[in-house]
Amino acid sequence: MIKNSDDIKGMRVAGKLAAQTLEMIGEHVKPGISTGELDKICHDYIVDEIGCIPAPLNYKGFPKSICTSINQVVCHGIPTENRILKSNDIINIDVTVIKDGYHGDTSKMFMVGKAQPHAQRLVDITQECLYRGIEQVKPGARLGDIGHAIQVHAEGNHYSVVREYCGHGIGKVFHEDPQVLHYGQPNTGMSLQEGMCFTIEPMINLGTYKTKLSKTDGWTVETTDGRLSAQWEHTILVTQDGFEVLTQRSEESF
Repeated sequence: MIKNSDDIKGMRVAGKLAAQTLEMIGEHVKPGISTGELDKICHDYIVDEIGCIPAPLNYKGFPKSICTSINQVVCHGIPTENRILKSNDIINIDVTVIKDGYHGDTSKMFMVGKAQPHAQRLVDITQECLYRGIEQVKPGARLGDIGHAIQVHAEGNHYSVVREYCGHGIGKVFHEDPQVLHYGQPNTGMSLQEGMCFTIEPMINLGTYKTKLSKTDGWTVETTDGRLSAQWEHTILVTQDGFEVLTQRSEESF
């Protein structure tokens, strides 16, 4: 799980290119476009413009190059030509690229057209949850510290934290140890060490934290009560004195 200097160089490049992909797709997220078209735009950009491989494509049978999770979809939504974005939708676009064998994994929420206040608030608080989790990262901290910071902020704002899905170690392998839970108790779990690399990707729900997996496609995860869910994700490196956000976008500062 500990990355050497060459690994870190590779992860920085992959992370930057994943971030660029999310920055690129933003202008296309608007009412009237299909999630299938968003997938095609991202696929062509990842393959032809930045010379990467879209990691989700054919991963354990996943049929597309990105995940598009709309409204009550928690994660792993499959793009399709039949799903047309409407004003007031919220959508998470999850991008993972492979460059020279290394993975960069990140996701972002987008508001489609005019945002409804309750949806905007959920999206904003979920991003704050991600940032509060990231702020816990440093050598000697524990994984439970990350989850606790996220849970306290989410539940303090009357939202719930999805339990069944979590962050993960990442490098030359898409998903590896450790599992990074988005809830928990401080000073519990694995101790963080310099050179660890993992994602933090809280999924925060407006209603219940309970989810259901589609029996039709075997991928799409939704809230059981049909209420909204939001998610943000970054790939994080544990540094000598803190953290580095490998998938940081240009509008962000840490």
